[in-house]
Amino acid sequence: MTQFMRFKRIRIGALVAALSLLGGCTLGGAAAGGYAGNKLTHGSTVGTVGGAVAGGIVGYELGK
Repeated sequence: MTQFMRFKRIRIGALVAALSLLGGCTLGGAAAGGYAGNKLTHGSTVGTVGGAVAGGIVGYELGK
């Protein structure tokens, strides 16, 4: 993995965390996770859906 890809993953991870904390809800987490999954997997449908599911779970847990 190149250094650029590592930086991109860290940047997307920080974005997902920030949006989840700011939104604090399932929908915000799912949207952020779907976006991150899409970008990390270069548009893969499975990556987008998986990211949305993971982000929704994180958003739900943070919103409790």
